[in-house]
Parts: sequence; C-alpha cells; structure tokens
Amino acid sequence: MVDAPKEICGLDALQDLLTDRCASPVAVNRWESLEPWTVARVWLRSASALPRSVVVKCIPDGQREARTAPWRLRTELAALQFLSEDMGIGLGPRVIAADTAAGCLVLEDLAPRVCLDQLLRRDGAAAHGDRLAAFARARGALSAATVGRAETYYARRARLGPVDAAADQAGRLAPLRKEAIGHASALGVPPSGRTVHELATAMDELADPGSFLALSNGDAEANNIMLHATGPADARLIDFEFAGYTHALTDAVCLYVPGPAWLIVGDPTTTGLADEYRHALARGIPEAEDDRRYGDGLAAACTSWALVRLQRLTQLDTRSPGDHSRLQLIATLEAAAHTAETHQALPHVTGWIRRIAAVLRRRWPDANQDLAESGRFPPYQPRH
Repeated sequence: MVDAPKEICGLDALQDLLTDRCASPVAVNRWESLEPWTVARVWLRSASALPRSVVVKCIPDGQREARTAPWRLRTELAALQFLSEDMGIGLGPRVIAADTAAGCLVLEDLAPRVCLDQLLRRDGAAAHGDRLAAFARARGALSAATVGRAETYYARRARLGPVDAAADQAGRLAPLRKEAIGHASALGVPPSGRTVHELATAMDELADPGSFLALSNGDAEANNIMLHATGPADARLIDFEFAGYTHALTDAVCLYVPGPAWLIVGDPTTTGLADEYRHALARGIPEAEDDRRYGDGLAAACTSWALVRLQRLTQLDTRSPGDHSRLQLIATLEAAAHTAETHQALPHVTGWIRRIAAVLRRRWPDANQDLAESGRFPPYQPRH
C-alpha cells in the first residue's frame, strides 16, 4: 500500500468513514492521484458490498477555510444525490459516502470510462463523432430530466447548508458581463442604445428562463463527461461543484462557442450535434421545438458567454504575440455572433460583437488569422 497524497483527506479518516458506512472493516490497498490533484482513485479491501475501487474527492488542507470550498462540496453532494436518489437517473456517479465536515466525498469509480477531452486531444474530433453525439445528448438529457424539480433539489441542498437559488438562476458569472462592456467601450466600441436594450432583453431571458429552468452542473465542457473509448458511449457527467438551476440553453453553449481549453469547435449544425442536443432537450422541454424561443435563448446564452470571456482582455493584452489565447477570444466572439445570426436573433448585439472582434484583429495582428482555413484549425483544437 502506498501513502495517501497529503492533499487528499487522511487515510485513517477515509477508512473510518467507509467502515461506518458499511458496518464492517474497510481497508485501503492503494491510491492513485488523478487530475486535478484533489481527486484520487482508491482501491479497497472489504468483506462488504463496496466496489473494488472508488473515487475520493476532497478539499485540500490549504483551501478548507476558503469561503467557497465547503459550499462547492455540499453542492456536488446534493446534486449527485438528487439525480440518483430523487430522480432515479444515472447521468452522474453515485455517492458512496460523504463527510462534509471533513471535506470528503467518496464516489462511484466510472472507469474504464475516460474524459471526452482526452480522446479529442489524442485522436481529434473526427475519430469520436459518436462520443460527441453522446456528449450532446447527455447535456440535453440532464435538462430534460430535471426540469420542474427545482424545489426538490433546493430542499435537499438547503439541508446541507445555505444556498442562494436566485444567484444560481441569474448566473454567477453575470457581473463579468458589465466589466466586458467597459472593455469594449475602452476599445472604442461602446454599445449603442439599441444594443444596450437588446442586450438587456437577452440577459432577462437568461435570468427568467420560465419553462427552460433546469439543473446544470455549471461547467458543460468536454472534460466533465466520461464515456468509454470504444464500444457504447454510456456517458456520465461529472464535476457538479457549481451545480444549480439555470437556463437550460447555457448547457448548449459548449457545442457552438469555444470553451476555455479550445480554439474552435465544429459547426454543430453540420455535424448533427445541434439536433442531438435539441431532440434530447425537447423530451422534457417541449418549448425547445419552437424555433423562435430556442433561437432567442441560445443566442442569449452564447452572447453571455462571449462577454464573460471578453473580461479577460486586459490579461490577454499582456501576453506575447502568438499566444493562442488571443485567437481563442476572437474565435469565441465570432462564434457567438455566428450562432445569433444563424437563428436570426439579436441583430444589434451581433453587429456590436463583430465590431469588437474586428478591433481585436487589428489590435493583435498575430491573431488576425482565418479560422475557417481548411485543415489549419481542426474542430476542437486545444489551446496550448
């Protein structure tokens, strides 16, 4: 047996927690640290019905006094138990044991599944079209299965500690949008009065989702879904630390607009991912079949994300020419504008975003590249 990594909760505490859970002795055979380093795979020895291995997720010792750390752990615990125990759906790992005071969750080991982003980086998107489709379906299925059950989720979450449902619904990154508008004005591209009005309407749509209010894990990216590298995809969503009820279409943004790790994403309309997601969503939210409502909500969600990313402008300005993060920001802005145009939504906001992107292309000549150039930037190109 190897010693437990010092960042993971203590070995004795874990064994005691599992022994109490099973009412019989449980011993740890060995540990394997996973990324990030607050997560480990643990092999067990037990006469009980415990699985041979589990995944342990803990708050590092140095962060246990941080204001958000216990809140994130409680949120993940509540969300996973809500899905498995209240909803009876297997979209995430099962919780095997938990000690929120000690800052520790013991979860079902989803291996041999691996994170989708690892497969995309290794093999490229073309090799995993079926897994990307499973990713899109899982995002839609989560919303479809949880719509209308916010009261049940927040009752469970409140039993673990204070929670602000209104903040979840409004979006915790909303304040960053105001900062982004300031950056655009400093670039010489202030929003017009019509743009401000249109933008306010779009953000109101996100803050008051109506029938589109559903549970999100709060980070709908390819690194937070696990599936088999070969054979049936059998997807499972992970990392629910920032879960909450919000506008369902915020979970579709990742299909249209690059996330933090990607330079570009493929066109979900031509690849079929858009239909995979929308059909799965409509099983629980019939309003998703309404082109106008769907297009307005999707355009608002993509625009919101682009503005959140724009608040990084000052940071990117200090980076060396050729840094891919500059190109990524331009790609994000232009992808959000393209999505809105495709759905004939937010014309004034779209024009404003395109003007911001054009100014950044002039400001950063190294990033003034043709993102559509065949073969140069393949879909799901990771940022280095």
